[in-house]
Amino acid sequence: MIASTPAADDAITDTAEQTRPAGIRRSWGTAARYLLLALGAVAFLFPFYYMIVGSLRNTTTGDVSSAVPSGLTAGNYTAVNGAISLGRSLLNSGIMTVGVLLCTLVFGVLAGYALARLQFRGRGSVFASLLLVQMVPFQLLTLPLYVLVVRDYGLGDNYIGMILPFAINSTAVFLFRQFFLQMPQSLFEAARIDGAGELRILWKIALPMARPAVLTAMLLTFIGPWNEFLWPFLVTKDADKQPLAVSLASFLSNLQGTVANPTGALLAGACVLAAPAVALFLLFQRHFTSTDIDSGVKG
Repeated sequence: MIASTPAADDAITDTAEQTRPAGIRRSWGTAARYLLLALGAVAFLFPFYYMIVGSLRNTTTGDVSSAVPSGLTAGNYTAVNGAISLGRSLLNSGIMTVGVLLCTLVFGVLAGYALARLQFRGRGSVFASLLLVQMVPFQLLTLPLYVLVVRDYGLGDNYIGMILPFAINSTAVFLFRQFFLQMPQSLFEAARIDGAGELRILWKIALPMARPAVLTAMLLTFIGPWNEFLWPFLVTKDADKQPLAVSLASFLSNLQGTVANPTGALLAGACVLAAPAVALFLLFQRHFTSTDIDSGVKG
């Protein structure tokens, strides 16, 4: 047995004393980090909690006291449905969103493939213009688009008029271009040697491999048209063609007096508007952290 010396014991004691403060600091740092994360989660989730509880209360005053569940009822949903017809408004929102999604995917895939895999004069300039367009706010284009779509094309109170300005999504084009650039060039060269045309290569080879990019584009695009207010508000005067976001704004400004609890009814409509987006996120949330999707946006 080897006997420990006083010098060795002193060294061990000094090491333990040096390690203990470091461990305490790490513990405090971890606790502070989790506390900040918890506070952030509460701050983020409280509006959703307030919206749900407020939509179910008999009386909703609009202050913090309405966050306490009491006198719960589904009457607010019935009231807002009677005022603006939730089913019809949801259908209008769905038609607009599906139309925008289809156009985004079709034009995004075609343009992204062309910019990534086809050689033509001015390809770099087209891509630079695409990046420039992303920096132009949509509100700046609202007036000329309104004149073009409503006055010149006569597409007011029309689903096509609501969809047309969002038919080409520059973000989706960029996403597909970056994804197609990551694919091995040898795949495309082998297909061309076998006599396949570009559309067949896109359909049979590139698109099946681009499923993560397609899903990403769908998830990112869905929120925009589903929640869009300004453009449908400008081009739709017929209440039967207005999406839910516009119908709720009309309810807020014109129809509040027709229900007993206008704040609760408005929150009920907001719950209905938010439900599809939340459900879609919960259904596909694992794809937001997928490495396959991340690879679709690497340059």
